Amino acid sequence: MERVLGIGGYFLRAADPAALSAWYRDCLGLDADEHGMWRQSAGPTVFATFEPETDYFGSRAQRTMLNFRVRDLDAMLAQLRAGGADVADETQDMEGVGRFGWVTDPEGNRIELWQPA
Repeated sequence: MERVLGIGGYFLRAADPAALSAWYRDCLGLDADEHGMWRQSAGPTVFATFEPETDYFGSRAQRTMLNFRVRDLDAMLAQLRAGGADVADETQDMEGVGRFGWVTDPEGNRIELWQPA
């Protein structure tokens, strides 16, 4: 059986695609080229499904959620707050998995930030 090799892309609709791309670059340091190609660091990727009633993604209208691995969650959240981003007050620790925090991008998409254990 053939199998997928990994995530090949994640695509977002945006009212202002250039501005949203700039936010991801300037606030999260996502250095994609002019075609959107981003060479990410090696590490785990989680694929999980959730019940339709979940509030985990923020708005129930949001059907998917990006999760980015980070080296230092506290430093990333502080950087985002200093830049005026909409950062959730709470964080979550999950034994053996890591720490989680959340930010909402300018288009209203909730993003999870994960510092693996």
